[in-house]
Amino acid sequence: MPSFIVQGNIVDIFAQQIFYGSISVTDGRIHSIAHEGPERKEATYLLPGFIDSHVHIESSMLVPSEFARLAVVHGTVGTISDPHEIANVCGMEGVQYMIENSQTVPFKCRFGAPSCVPATIFETAGASLDSSDVATLLAMPEIKYLSEMMNFPGVLQKDPEVMKKIAAAKKFNKPVDGHAPGLMGSLAKQYIDAGISTDHECFTKDEALCKLQYGMKILIREGSAAKNFEALIELLHDHADHMMFCSDDKHPDSLVTGHINQLCARAVQKGISVFKVLQAACINPVMHYQMEVGLLRAGDAADFIVVNNLTEFKVSATYIDGVLVAEAGTSLLNPSPAAIINQFNCSKKTMEDFIFSHQGEKEIIAIEALDGQLITNKMKVEPTLAKDQMISNVEKDVLKIVVVNRYKEAPIAKAFITNTGLKRGAIASSVAHDSHNIVAVGVDDESLCKAVNAVIAAGGGISAVDEHTEKVLALPVAGLMSNLPGYQVAASYTEIDGFAKNTLGSHLSAPFMTLSFMALLVIPHVKLSDHGLFDGNHFSFI
Repeated sequence: MPSFIVQGNIVDIFAQQIFYGSISVTDGRIHSIAHEGPERKEATYLLPGFIDSHVHIESSMLVPSEFARLAVVHGTVGTISDPHEIANVCGMEGVQYMIENSQTVPFKCRFGAPSCVPATIFETAGASLDSSDVATLLAMPEIKYLSEMMNFPGVLQKDPEVMKKIAAAKKFNKPVDGHAPGLMGSLAKQYIDAGISTDHECFTKDEALCKLQYGMKILIREGSAAKNFEALIELLHDHADHMMFCSDDKHPDSLVTGHINQLCARAVQKGISVFKVLQAACINPVMHYQMEVGLLRAGDAADFIVVNNLTEFKVSATYIDGVLVAEAGTSLLNPSPAAIINQFNCSKKTMEDFIFSHQGEKEIIAIEALDGQLITNKMKVEPTLAKDQMISNVEKDVLKIVVVNRYKEAPIAKAFITNTGLKRGAIASSVAHDSHNIVAVGVDDESLCKAVNAVIAAGGGISAVDEHTEKVLALPVAGLMSNLPGYQVAASYTEIDGFAKNTLGSHLSAPFMTLSFMALLVIPHVKLSDHGLFDGNHFSFI
């Protein structure tokens, strides 16, 4: 590996100073850093690479190697990745798949041991990981932490299996990620005291402050669906030691546009010190998760980036282990073939499968989708009837939503949803957190059937249909990810996303991402599992 020198304004986050100098790299490590004078305004800036401190790579619809190809362009050198999604489909084999695929590129993708597979007992998943499986994963060097403990009732009630998983993480001196939306006060303290170290689900400043006061680290999340940056960013002024940035779930089109660099630019625009911003974006994740990532110090791995300035954070070069992996907006990582693993065992459906019989209800519960949030509201609506069947009402934006079991033949679960904005056709997806059955919403049963069958025929994917057109983005890797190059997938996603908005009428900023969370039972307030409508506050069926 050749030696080289890079010059520019060096940002020393630890000392909170900027100076002009040069970085000497030998054998993939920083040999020395020379201080050559004060900051020069005309020069570029050298700083540690960005880390996404919590992401489900599967949600990008890309395998890890392709996610990396897109992310390095924006200065991301590593991720803390929860392989929870593929684990729910393919179990231990799925986690191993993610690790092995990530190792085909020079990108510091570090994984967690999924703590909640299946996420709940109220849905059908493709696999199960018990405390013994979790302990096996935690013993692996590639596994850096216990992934988000979504079963916070299990923590509060000291469920034996839950406590064994937490104990295993403590045994290997690895942190435990949290997931407790809305939990505050003494219950939040009890959850944190059990050993839970982070939370990325805070959607109000008061909730985040409560958890910060009990010693928890708070992740500011800005993904394709859930956006909490505006609610939480002001906390970075006073709590930089305990905050990080993450995307959680990011679709391929938005990954092409930007990543953690965008959050840094927005935070600086808010008047937050650049050193505090970069501490959250670069330093805290590496230290918390004990990542093997350089932080721009002599002797560190040569993981650093070159940006135009400290307000826009436009990345001109990304180095990982001394290798130039992106330059001038172009990824230098080569695409590599991705193997296919999957579990898809359902047959095509008929229109009769989608009939929702009326049992005399004068009022029914509907899910209210909220743009930019994972939480939903519980609405009471009057059913629209046709021949003793409950049907969609486009004028009132109350549409039928279904969840189809993809692992075995079973009756289709049906309910209603409002605020999707669809005026025609239907959209469907086998990306349906967390068990990844098929979720679909449509204006009539014919469209629903057509959209669901398109996903089934592809062995997984997303679809959007109307009476004339059928668009499908196939996701053959676990029904979650494509095996095609990332930029090609991003272009295909942009096309089908535009069709859902511009032709079918959805007003959601990310209709497929929002749809994918309508079966996520662990997020309040009401969701739909393959077994029926579910109350996320009381953890029971409606």
